[in-house]
Amino acid sequence: WVRVVGGWTEFQFAEKRMPTLDEINAAAPDTPVFILHLYDRALLNRAALRVVGYDKNTPNPPGGEIVRDAAGNPTGLLIARPNAMILYATLAKGPTLPRELQVNSTRQFMRELNRLGITSAIDAGGGFQNYPEDYAVVDELAQKEQLTIRIAYNLFTQNKGAELQDFQKWTGMVKPGDGTDFYRHNGAGEMLVFSAADFEDFLEPRPELAAGMEDELEKVVRHLVEQRWPFRLHATYDESIGRMLDVFEKVNRDTPFGGLHWLFDHAETISPKNIDRVKALGGGLAIQHRMAFQGEYFVERYGAEAAKATPPVQRMLDAGVPVGGGTDATRVASYNPWTALYWLVSGRTVGGLALTDAAGRLSRDTALELWTAGSAWFSSEQGKKGRIREGMLADLSVLSADYFTVPEEAIKSIESVLTMVGGKVVYGQAEFTTVAPPPIPVLPEWSPVRAVPGHYRPVARPAQAAMPHQCAGACGVHAHAHDRARKSAVPISDFSGFWGTLGCSCFAF
Repeated sequence: WVRVVGGWTEFQFAEKRMPTLDEINAAAPDTPVFILHLYDRALLNRAALRVVGYDKNTPNPPGGEIVRDAAGNPTGLLIARPNAMILYATLAKGPTLPRELQVNSTRQFMRELNRLGITSAIDAGGGFQNYPEDYAVVDELAQKEQLTIRIAYNLFTQNKGAELQDFQKWTGMVKPGDGTDFYRHNGAGEMLVFSAADFEDFLEPRPELAAGMEDELEKVVRHLVEQRWPFRLHATYDESIGRMLDVFEKVNRDTPFGGLHWLFDHAETISPKNIDRVKALGGGLAIQHRMAFQGEYFVERYGAEAAKATPPVQRMLDAGVPVGGGTDATRVASYNPWTALYWLVSGRTVGGLALTDAAGRLSRDTALELWTAGSAWFSSEQGKKGRIREGMLADLSVLSADYFTVPEEAIKSIESVLTMVGGKVVYGQAEFTTVAPPPIPVLPEWSPVRAVPGHYRPVARPAQAAMPHQCAGACGVHAHAHDRARKSAVPISDFSGFWGTLGCSCFAF
């Protein structure tokens, strides 16, 4: 199979569109292809439809749509309407790699994160990730001391209607903090009860949570607080957050949270009033760069003015709430921290749309603080992580460029040339290649990791033979004089800059 599990948007392409089903079928007529786009849709080619068994007799599952042609046959487009379970369930129908390949691919992914300078991650769980079965690979790597990313993992219920039973079982199996500085349990979430899931999909109207959500959520939260388990809850919309806070405040009156670390993930449209309520309960807000991938959809539905404070990060900081930066990789946004930091400081989507004005953007040092010391609070590791200081864990990255001074557009292409975890070099390139561990052999032989250089690496401009050019006249696209452009000092080889991106180097032809 070819599976693309999120981390992209149609707006990142020059064409500003998604591939069509006809294009995917032409490119891969026989190999099953599954392409997930955010939490809104998935594209399957004809070969994948055959394997998963979707045909004209397959009914639409609750909350999802199988798009059909005039004859009633599935076209290959699946739509989450209003939730993403159809996308998860279809993805789960694909093949599972043999254990040795799962181990190899996990190590390859950690190495890729190390390349980007990441030394720690919080795993907020995910659909179809069952504990403890689906944690066996990471357990094995931890036992063999082969983890190159420190992982704090949360447990995410998988059983609709039996969520409380999941957490009652798990609280008897493991306690928050169990493990080591490399691999440790971090609490519950980000799914606590299915009725509280308000998946963001800005192509669709805001979902209304079920009437019985409060009762179900209260039972789980009450149990977690009694067991002193930190918890996190996925919440996009202020309307949902307000109802969830009602539950938390009710539980807190009977069983005080008392310094227990809890948080909302995402909180794109949280109001000042609800930020203050989070603060009063001692909670935190973990924000991710999902708007960088779907800000265009948000603006189309809610308007440019609303997008200026989505999420209202500066208001969160002003209120004194703990705030941490992350990615929500891989199903929505990419795992690249530099794409996220670019969004925080520029206020732009990966497609280039300006969302926030100057008042809504963060300074570079504040953005980096959220990603380092800020995020340590969310794994209860403040004082151990996030700064280069005596007594803290010896994790650091030497970057390929100065994050504080490079042009904004260049932030996206920063990576690490030397990454250390626990004082041990886990990744190195360029002049640090000799002190770095050798690359891990890529398995299987056909893996695209062999050929793909990694997420967002600017492609080197190929050398071009000298060609005659006409300096007279003007560019038909941008109206600048060709001869003036030819003599300009503007760095046209910078593909991320204005000239290179929009083809203003046309004088070379």
